[in-house]
Amino acid sequence: MSLKNKLNRMKKHIIREEAEPVDKAPLNELPEDALPHADQWGAIGAAPYVLDEDYCIVREKRYPLDHIHGSYSFRDAVRAVKAWQDFDGEHPLSARGLSPQDLFFFDTETTGLGGGAGNTIFLLGHARITESEVVVTQHVLPRPGSEIPLYHSFLSKVDYTTLVTYNGKAFDWPQVKTRHTLIREHVPKLPSFGHFDLYHGSRRLFKERLGSVKLVNVEKEVLGFHRKDDVPGYLAPMIYFDYVERRDPEGIFKVLEHNELDILSLITLYAHLSLTLLNPGEPESFEVGRWLQYTGNKERARTLFQKIVDEGDEGNDQALHLLALELKKEKDFEQAAKLWGRIGEEAPAKWQKAAYIELSKLHEHRFKDLDRAKQYAERAVPLVREGRESDHLQHRIDRLLRKMEKQ
Repeated sequence: MSLKNKLNRMKKHIIREEAEPVDKAPLNELPEDALPHADQWGAIGAAPYVLDEDYCIVREKRYPLDHIHGSYSFRDAVRAVKAWQDFDGEHPLSARGLSPQDLFFFDTETTGLGGGAGNTIFLLGHARITESEVVVTQHVLPRPGSEIPLYHSFLSKVDYTTLVTYNGKAFDWPQVKTRHTLIREHVPKLPSFGHFDLYHGSRRLFKERLGSVKLVNVEKEVLGFHRKDDVPGYLAPMIYFDYVERRDPEGIFKVLEHNELDILSLITLYAHLSLTLLNPGEPESFEVGRWLQYTGNKERARTLFQKIVDEGDEGNDQALHLLALELKKEKDFEQAAKLWGRIGEEAPAKWQKAAYIELSKLHEHRFKDLDRAKQYAERAVPLVREGRESDHLQHRIDRLLRKMEKQ
């Protein structure tokens, strides 16, 4: 029977609202040769999930909330969710109104990095925080063509509105949505404030410092977690195809372990990002300020930039510039000019240039001092790149000269 026909036949099973609960069957309820090395699967907490004479494999593992993963325990994620309850602004990572039990930490392993129906998901992993523990669940595709029990077992537990992923908005969840037409019909569109993608948060806070924000780099440099004997993600497809061919699960167990670590790191990374946003300190305070400013939390951002300026922390010049921009928007031009004037000769060229150009604008349009406006524009000349930026600056200087001639 074709996959399409099987999907149509089983449509009633996949609609979650109408689905009857299907228990994981004991190993002895499957044909004797259906799951080779069943004892090894059982030893790692895995069992078959049987549906319409087909099955997938579901594994469950539990951790106490006090379990340490790098520099954090899972209880820190509980603390982070509670801390969000006092946050009165909007933010993509805000868990205000949610409980720790609402979050659904999710990651997949696939047969390739490309999109489209030809790319098969062979492992769906997720974790939930309960009042006393973290429960990790993994759904394994034992062979191509067994997607129905795989997705049935997964969809019976998934929470679409509170996904926590790492680049899942661009990859993992779209893969689930596009794998099959029938499945896609029952996976709703992600709401804009219902999916916490920690990859974007990591780029905002760590990109400048780390360069690469691959999860393994963030684990080592930010979370204090170091993997040992981990299977690289790019090898997962080859290991899966080897398992399908030989049925020996030794390699696929390593892929499950890799996926499990990814999921556990999502929990502690959410804790770190949240606690850093709500109580920023070095080395990320400036980046936190920029993110708060970008998300509309201007008062919080301004307070943080002012703190950086007052304490002379790293990012002082950037903070001066962004704080001055906020004052300019509020029409406090005198104070904005004073802040831009504090960006000294030893500041990076980027911030010197920005300060000189803004001072030139203020003196031309607000203070009506064309000579000072031209002086500041000329100071910026050696700091700009050839091309459009240089042309715009020269146009400003030429316009100031014409104005001065008419005085």
